[in-house]
Amino acid sequence: MWTHIAEHISQSTGRRFESLDRRSVSGGCINQGYRLTNGAQTYFVKLNQASQVAMFEAEALGLEQMREAETILVPTPICWGTVDDSAYIVLEWLDLGRGTSQAWEEMGRQLARLHRVKKVTAFGWERNNTIGATPQINSWTSNWSDFFTQYRIGYQLQLARQKGGHFPQGDRLLAAIPKFLEHTPQPALVHGDLWSGNAAVTQSDEPVIFDPAMYWGDREVDLAMTELFGGFPAEFYRGYNQIFPLEAGYQSRKTLYNLYHILNHFNLFGGSYESQSNRMIQQLLN
Repeated sequence: MWTHIAEHISQSTGRRFESLDRRSVSGGCINQGYRLTNGAQTYFVKLNQASQVAMFEAEALGLEQMREAETILVPTPICWGTVDDSAYIVLEWLDLGRGTSQAWEEMGRQLARLHRVKKVTAFGWERNNTIGATPQINSWTSNWSDFFTQYRIGYQLQLARQKGGHFPQGDRLLAAIPKFLEHTPQPALVHGDLWSGNAAVTQSDEPVIFDPAMYWGDREVDLAMTELFGGFPAEFYRGYNQIFPLEAGYQSRKTLYNLYHILNHFNLFGGSYESQSNRMIQQLLN
């Protein structure tokens, strides 16, 4: 397998690559991760089952589109494919550091510039992708409220009920979503899974984001998720608001947007995420 991946790297880069050192690193909750190097060139390799190759294809396409925006650093995808019973994606290796307060403020500004990119007039994306290992449906939709109701909360509730989850107020919430989303956002290029584990600063103090679940949506979905699972430094939000201040009503929409991820965590991991989802639903309906 590793010989095949090294040959694919060589073909994609036009530079002979033969791995001299391979070590396991964090690949997130879903994938296995490896640092692959020959001393001069270093790459990050993620592995999963061969059936998951479409997930890596979508990740590569999402990273390419975010790179084309030229607003914030993302890892360059090198190549991807299948070998034996495994799917793989090879990415540029970035040495990460701790990050100064100035770097996090700049990350906020750069994300705001990404969100200001205007290329489409509908919500969704050209293909479906995944949020973690869960399918994420991105069918183009002209109305944001319809998109979020059907393809975000509605779809996650459907999966959760199939897994035995009990959400007695779920249908009532779906009916209420248009009232929460009466604002009229412009389609923004969103990362889609922007929690603290998917953002960092390089050793040269440059902000970087990775592992996207990209689509065109309300920019507030990214900001909401940055406040989930620990939150980002205060400097990040200061930098963002310097470029693209948040609109009135964000605080009430934030819980709805983060419900999507908590429902997804129930679908991925089960456990207490069911009761947390129900508390969030009740909070929204009160």
